[in-house]
Amino acid sequence: MIHSMTGFGKAANVFNDKKITVEIKSLNSKQIDFAVKIPQNYREIEMDLRANVAKSLLRGKIDLYLTCEPIDGSSSIEINGPVLANYKTQLEQLASSLHIDPPSDWYATLLRLPDALKNESRNSQASAEELQAVKTLTQEAIQQLIAFRSQEGLRLEHFFEEKIAAISQLLDEVPKYEQTRVEKIKNRMIDAFSQIKEVDYDQNRLEQELIFYIEKLDITEEKLRLHNHLTYFLDTLHASEPGQGKKLGFIAQEMGREINTLGSKANQADLQKLVVLMKDHLEQIKEQVLNVL
Repeated sequence: MIHSMTGFGKAANVFNDKKITVEIKSLNSKQIDFAVKIPQNYREIEMDLRANVAKSLLRGKIDLYLTCEPIDGSSSIEINGPVLANYKTQLEQLASSLHIDPPSDWYATLLRLPDALKNESRNSQASAEELQAVKTLTQEAIQQLIAFRSQEGLRLEHFFEEKIAAISQLLDEVPKYEQTRVEKIKNRMIDAFSQIKEVDYDQNRLEQELIFYIEKLDITEEKLRLHNHLTYFLDTLHASEPGQGKKLGFIAQEMGREINTLGSKANQADLQKLVVLMKDHLEQIKEQVLNVL
């Protein structure tokens, strides 16, 4: 069963007086592309979290957000009074020396300056138990995201099965146009030669050239290869191991080559219509296969 690269997972729990929340989201990407945003006091386990997420999710543009908030109504952020007092003194001296008015709103001015606020928990060291709680929550969020990917993968699987079946049905319609196609090409060439009265030509040589030309337009091999690609696509789609997205993309490319060759050899309006419909279904497959893990 295939998995989508798109997914979202979230896990939250209370540790002591703090609520820890982990959110992970992923989008499609050719490789693994990681962005992490976590509090400073959890930085020591960042590499462990990255490794765990990368091992579990394999591929995709992944964003990991980790937040920690107090739940008792208090805040770990405080106004840095001594720093603000020093700022105020300097500003008053500067205003006096420059003969300008001091700020009309001291609060707005001072609170915008660096280090106006201090976070008591920013540099506090998390305990081993708290770090383990973060790792556990991260794993829970990963499992939720994997479940989301699996659900999306099931939807994609049904979509691909429908499109492959549609192309296969169109391929089954090709033989009914082949015989009339060959006869029309042959008759058209014979009629063209019969119009040339002043040129004598070898009838046997003409027959040989016709056979050679018609053999070049034969599409038996293209039909067989396309049928094999369709079967291989479904086999890969239903494979038990994960990470089939790139392989499905390669198979879709090979399908496109055979369909294009059918179109170039068609020389028949009804057959070309079938080719156009095949291409339409294949383009939809190529678009969605980019989302497959």
